Amino acid sequence: MKLLEVKGVNTFYGESQALWDVSFQVEQGMLVTLLGANGAGKTTTLKSICGLLKPESGEITFAGEPIHPLPVHEIANMGITLIPEGRQLFPQMNVEENLIAGSYLKRAKEKRKENLERVYELFPVLKERRKQVTETLSGGEQQMLAIGRALMQDPRLIMLDEPSLGLAPILVQNVFSIIKDLHNHGATILLVEQNVNQAIKVADYCYVIENGWIVMEGTGADLEKDEKVREAYLGM
Repeated sequence: MKLLEVKGVNTFYGESQALWDVSFQVEQGMLVTLLGANGAGKTTTLKSICGLLKPESGEITFAGEPIHPLPVHEIANMGITLIPEGRQLFPQMNVEENLIAGSYLKRAKEKRKENLERVYELFPVLKERRKQVTETLSGGEQQMLAIGRALMQDPRLIMLDEPSLGLAPILVQNVFSIIKDLHNHGATILLVEQNVNQAIKVADYCYVIENGWIVMEGTGADLEKDEKVREAYLGM
């Protein structure tokens, strides 16, 4: 089933067009990666989906329902959760307070206890440090917390914006292992990443965006074989 479908979307920042006729889809249970260099239009695409930016034209549907005309809170309440670049946690709050803050939606409040137990089961280190102030966590632990907070929203679609950004190489591998584990547990994920080497290994399907255009798509294996991708993104 097509859970998310983006069809012919054109999005502007003022007079400057950022997305050009962008189309792709995410099926239920899939992990789809949107790849591209900095400034290619990846974050703009996520913002267009969750309502932070309104497309000038085109259509975005979720579970068959058009969502592009809806306000942000209504889109979020349908089960679309964005984990933003830089995580944007509350640094002075402890781990559990940050997690509880993720369950503010009506649909999530009803499952707060259940989802908190699920997060602690997935990330035992967060349970161990639930009373620890967030700013004292390592970068990798903070990324776990950001993902955990997203799960507290009881999402149907998780969108991650550059989750490996700024992390040491060993922590990058840990983060991608977590993403793969979430997917194996049934999560539907749209992953935005510059780290192509890691992203194509975990993805079921990939799209490449350049200068606001989708220029290529295929499985990770397909893209690894493509000479243009190998030269531009994989350093081969």
